[in-house]
Amino acid sequence: MAEEENLSVDEGEGAGEEQKGSSKKFIVIGVALVLLAGGGFAGWKFFLAEKFSAQDGEAIEESAETAESSPAVGIIYEMKPFIVNLIGQQGKRYLKTKLELEVDGEALEQELAERGSQLRDAILLLLASKSFDDISTPGGKIQLRSELIARINQTLKGGAIRTLYFTEFVVQ
Repeated sequence: MAEEENLSVDEGEGAGEEQKGSSKKFIVIGVALVLLAGGGFAGWKFFLAEKFSAQDGEAIEESAETAESSPAVGIIYEMKPFIVNLIGQQGKRYLKTKLELEVDGEALEQELAERGSQLRDAILLLLASKSFDDISTPGGKIQLRSELIARINQTLKGGAIRTLYFTEFVVQ
C-alpha cells in the first residue's frame, strides 16, 4: 500500500513537469512572435516608409494640379419643380422633375429669371411630349437632358447654359 502511494505521488510530479514544459513552450513561441513582429515593423519603417511617403507627396501634388486645372462650377440657377403627364398612358403616368441650370455669369442668371415663364413653357412642352419608354432608361434621361439644354439655349438671347442637372426625377 505504501508503494501505491509512492507511485501516485510520482505520477503527480510528472504531470506537473509536463504542464511546466508546455507553458515554457508557449512563452518561447510568444516571445518569438513578438520579436518577429517587431523586426518586421522596424524593417518596414527603415526601408519602405520613406518610399511610401515620397509617393504620397507626389500623389498630393498631382491631385492639387488636377483640382486647379478643372473648371470652376458656375452659378447654379434652381427652377421650380415640373409635373407633367406622359403621353401614351391615358394620363396614368406622370413625371415630376426638378432642374438646376449651371450658367457662366450673373447676367445670364438674370436673363433666366426674366424669361422664367418662357422657359417653363418650353420645358413643359418638351417634357409632355415624352412617353414613359423615352425617359425610363439612363440613355433616355441623357437624351432628354440634351434636348432640354438645346431648347433652353434657343430661348435665351444673352448666352447659353453650361449644363443641366436633374435634382429630382420621379415617374409614376
